[in-house]
Amino acid sequence: MYVVMGATGHVGSSVASNLLAQKQAVVVVTRDAAKAEEWRGRGADACVIDDVRSVDQLRQAFKRGRRAFLLNPPAPIDTDTDREERETVRCILEALQDSGLEKVVAESTGGAQPGERCGDLNVLYEFEQGLERQPIPAHCIRAAYYYSNFDGMLGQAKRGRLPSMYPADLKIPMAAPEDLGKIAARLLQESPADTGVTYAEGPERYSFADAALAFQQALGRPVALEVLPRTQWEEAFRELGFSPAAADSYARMTAATADSDFEVPGEPARGAVTLRDYIALLVEAEG
Repeated sequence: MYVVMGATGHVGSSVASNLLAQKQAVVVVTRDAAKAEEWRGRGADACVIDDVRSVDQLRQAFKRGRRAFLLNPPAPIDTDTDREERETVRCILEALQDSGLEKVVAESTGGAQPGERCGDLNVLYEFEQGLERQPIPAHCIRAAYYYSNFDGMLGQAKRGRLPSMYPADLKIPMAAPEDLGKIAARLLQESPADTGVTYAEGPERYSFADAALAFQQALGRPVALEVLPRTQWEEAFRELGFSPAAADSYARMTAATADSDFEVPGEPARGAVTLRDYIALLVEAEG
């Protein structure tokens, strides 16, 4: 049995779907009873917990399987997201104790690094370090920028503009959540001796200018890229509803990503879905 956290989100749902397609037994962990019923209708089992910070409930969920996909859920943007997400990392790591799991695969981020106030880059690095210190064999996926981050920009693209905090021509690692899910499902089924870190990307790297062009082609109308100056990033996050602490962290995380050289050791695991195809399907699905 495979236990999957985050199965109501993009990557976790892909992990669970891929395992089910391979006739594997899956139990999804969710706080949403309705979503749990949907997964049961698809052939999975489901474990409904009140809060991912309930260590006892999460440990009982882990005990229902032999291997688990771990994903630290994003905190509400109106909170101190770094503080809240560090707390959920602590609870997940504590719940692994005495869980009986023989292997875990965890979703991390390509830019994971030590430090403070850089959002996921720091929090997920600490998650990786915590997994390395505990006894259950662990494999971490340093995932590229999700294509699904563009989902919330469709409305603006329809109005002819695509906002970006990154330079127009900066090529960054990106990937489709469904490809990341396939990679995670594969790693979950490999030997417990297969541990370490896997970098995961799409078939090539893309810029936000590439994304604007993909929206333009899918919509059949001009879409102009609007690059926001770095000095305005923190205020822009606040206008979106981020708390002051979260706006600071997200601005710092964006800057660290923009300044990265994106070098990875060796060849990353690559998915097949292109950004153009993802955005075309996104536009089609939204009508």
